[in-house]
This record gives sequence, structure tokens and C-alpha cells, in this order.
Amino acid sequence: MKKNILKWLDENVERYVCIALMSGMTVILFIQVVMRYFFSNSLTWSEELARYMFIYLVYFGISYGAKIRRHIKIEAFLGVFPKKLRPVVEILGDLLFLAFAGFIIYTAWQWVGRQIKLHQRSPALHIPMWVIYAAPFLGFILTAFRQVQTIIYRIKLLLNSEGDSL
Repeated sequence: MKKNILKWLDENVERYVCIALMSGMTVILFIQVVMRYFFSNSLTWSEELARYMFIYLVYFGISYGAKIRRHIKIEAFLGVFPKKLRPVVEILGDLLFLAFAGFIIYTAWQWVGRQIKLHQRSPALHIPMWVIYAAPFLGFILTAFRQVQTIIYRIKLLLNSEGDSL
């Protein structure tokens, strides 16, 4: 049972979080438009909440892109290398992206700590700002986890393809 839950989370967490955030943003902004144009009144908190949802959507989207291995790469650059060397170059690129994720995690953690000390709150919703600043931290923790999974996957593919050619 526990293994099934972990497997489901591994396969679906980013996708469903992104769907929920995008759907929530759409509903909130639609309600805001209706309030503004039909009732000549606007909600004070809707745009702020939509903005914060979008921030989280971006960082969970980065993780989802890493999970499905669909981040922007320079295919032409990869074509410069011989076919046998391309998997190694892809792994090196993944390692660089993992290092970048580590840098963002470290930097974002420092920002979250500063925001906790400042006790700053958002203007309309009065959400502690450290919650908003935690988006890159959480997103890149997941991204780093997905990059490790991708690197392991690519190494297994590389080792299996070398074993086939022997």
C-alpha cells in the first residue's frame, strides 16, 4: 500500500499540482473579470493570489519538465558529437543542470530564511512572504530529485547499450 502511494506520487505529483494551480488561477481570474465588468467591483485579493499561484506553477513546471526530460536543449550542439559520445554528453548536461538546481536550492533557502526573520506579509492576503519565496526552494528540490532520476536512467541506458555491443 505504501509503495503504491509512493509510486503514484512519483508519477503524478507535479502534473496534478500544475493542473490544480492552473485551474485555480483560471477560476480566480475569471471571477475577477466577472466582478469587475458585471458588478463594477473588484476583489482585492484575486490578482495577488493568481500571481502567487503562477509563481508556484512555474517552479513545479520546471520539475515536471525535468521529470519528462523535456527541458530546452541545444540539439544542434549534441549533433556535433559522435553518436557513441552523445549519451555521455547528455549525462554531463544533466549533471550541470543538477548543479544549477543545487545552487538555486541553496540561494532560495537563504532567501526564505531572510523572509522568516523579516516577518513580512503580502499586501492583500497577508500571507507570510517566506511562503512565496519558498516556491523556488520547493520546485528545485523536486527538480534535483528528478535530475538524479534522469541521470540514473541515462547511466542504465548507457551501460545496457555498451553491454549489447560487447
